[in-house]
Amino acid sequence: MTLNAPARLAWRLSVLLVVGVLLVTFVVATRVWWVAREDDRSHAQAILVLGASQYNGKPSSVFAARLGHALELYKGKVSDHVVTVGGGLPGDNYTEAGSGKRWLAERGVPSGHIVAVETGHDTLQSLKAVDRVLRARGWHKIVIVTDPWHSLRSRTMARDLGIEATTSPARSGPAVRTRATEVRYVFRETAAYVYYELFGGSSDRGPNAL
Repeated sequence: MTLNAPARLAWRLSVLLVVGVLLVTFVVATRVWWVAREDDRSHAQAILVLGASQYNGKPSSVFAARLGHALELYKGKVSDHVVTVGGGLPGDNYTEAGSGKRWLAERGVPSGHIVAVETGHDTLQSLKAVDRVLRARGWHKIVIVTDPWHSLRSRTMARDLGIEATTSPARSGPAVRTRATEVRYVFRETAAYVYYELFGGSSDRGPNAL
């Protein structure tokens, strides 16, 4: 069947749209993968640990992996201060930030060197809360500790807020356990990054938010 001119134009536009979506997805996924492999340990004014789930004050395995990496950076003199961030759900006895601070303090980081920002249930909320704390303290340069695949989006959000941010991701924990898990997180972060760039918001919600 021969298509008429309007139908041919519609078909060509549809093909171009599909190709465009696939191209953007490939480019963003490549950037997510590339930035995930960056590990900047240059001196910063603070090490920022992005929150994840906690259970009655005990960090989840994802959160513990991030905290463990932040502890390594602290001991390596990357910064004298660690910032933990993340709120809690209604009825929780602890916040993510508070749980993270306690975990670090129990492992030798002086309490006065840990700043708990107990606000935020998604990446963007958390970074906005951290930005206010950084400004109040006159800090502007941080290294973000999160999962590798979350590095690009969190760094982009921080820089959009005017924070001089680099990343040093945790290389252990559930987010890097298997190749299938890595692929799943790369595609999830690709979609979340595109959502942020299009709508200026965060697409993650809840206690398991990255």
